[in-house]
Amino acid sequence: MIPYFAESSFLFLRTFMYDVAIIGGGIVGLATAFRLMERAPNLSVAVLEKEARVAFHQTGRNSGVIHSGIYYAPGSMKAENCREGKRALVAFCEREGVAYDMCGKVIVAVNEDERQRLHAIYERGKKNRVACELIGPERLKEMEPHTVGVEAIYVPEAGIVDYVGVCKRLAELIQDHGYELLLRTEVLDINSQPDRIVLTTTAGEIQARYLINCGGLYADRIAQMSGQAPTVQVVPFRGEYFDLTPSARTLCRNLIYPVPDPAFPFLGVHFTRMIDGRVECGPSAVLAFAREGYTFGTVDRKELLEILRFPGFRRLATRHWRKGMLEIRQSLSKKFYLNALQHLIPEITLEDIVPTEAGVRAQAVTRKGELVQDFLFDETERMVHVINAASPAATAALNVGNLIVERFATRLN
Repeated sequence: MIPYFAESSFLFLRTFMYDVAIIGGGIVGLATAFRLMERAPNLSVAVLEKEARVAFHQTGRNSGVIHSGIYYAPGSMKAENCREGKRALVAFCEREGVAYDMCGKVIVAVNEDERQRLHAIYERGKKNRVACELIGPERLKEMEPHTVGVEAIYVPEAGIVDYVGVCKRLAELIQDHGYELLLRTEVLDINSQPDRIVLTTTAGEIQARYLINCGGLYADRIAQMSGQAPTVQVVPFRGEYFDLTPSARTLCRNLIYPVPDPAFPFLGVHFTRMIDGRVECGPSAVLAFAREGYTFGTVDRKELLEILRFPGFRRLATRHWRKGMLEIRQSLSKKFYLNALQHLIPEITLEDIVPTEAGVRAQAVTRKGELVQDFLFDETERMVHVINAASPAATAALNVGNLIVERFATRLN
């Protein structure tokens, strides 16, 4: 179906009508458009992105890792979609010439206290059908000469990729097909009518038969705007990183991860060789004072007040305040951050690390103060809202896109 337009009184712009409108030009939104193109090529589709380019927020500010799926609860959507999404991502990169490297990673237990948790991760990996093996200190030393540990898991199925490059190529493919990519188009209001969804945007009025919300940091807000009442709220956590200086990059060959704290959803400070040759260290995980709060000094009072008033966040903070204080101290002190890095590579020094760009993770939290551990969708007859799509959403995006399209499969005719 070809999109048509009519005159609109809103800002004297035109009203466009599509079969499907997708909010969000990150990897999940673009991957969903790509899967729509494959599944229903005759539809008219528009992807709306409020920034001037795709992959501006979470997708373009993550660690660039292709995750294996070793950590996730067996049978969960994260576990299943990470495994299948990884295969689809690698095939896409091969076919489309996007840079990637399945370099493998090690998860390192540095003492006996961590060994038991390491073995639990190994067993989970086996249940998730992830290729992995336990290795001793000698083998670990061969792989990562500057890392010290009593035991480790070697995961050959992990890798690194240019996620921005993936998004750019996805955007090119869907536009070549005839889909619209509407940049600088922020959604201001959503009106659900019996036969269509009407979107008021900064670029005029857009109408669609169906709406897919891949709004990331604002996914819950967009759902509310459409008349839904999500039972969770997105809470932004800033991940702060350092880069190894060029002379120190030999300290890490590929990917070095700690044994994560099972009570906390983040994987802990780790080392990642990036696809451009840099080595990134991090991230920390501190509350951001704005949904796009990429620096400590970025504060949106309205958004911060919204977070602090949310009972789920208050319960979460009460439960994890000690861990939260450690993360804040790590955020404010380069020397304290260094201590976390030396946990894996003892010889690293303050002179070896320099600050680099931070990211913000959109983490859904329930009213009970529980972190939503899996992908979360909110669905109506004409809308699908992707409320929680934290890591490994980038790895799994092409498969998550399939999941979303399947929800509309019987209606997209």
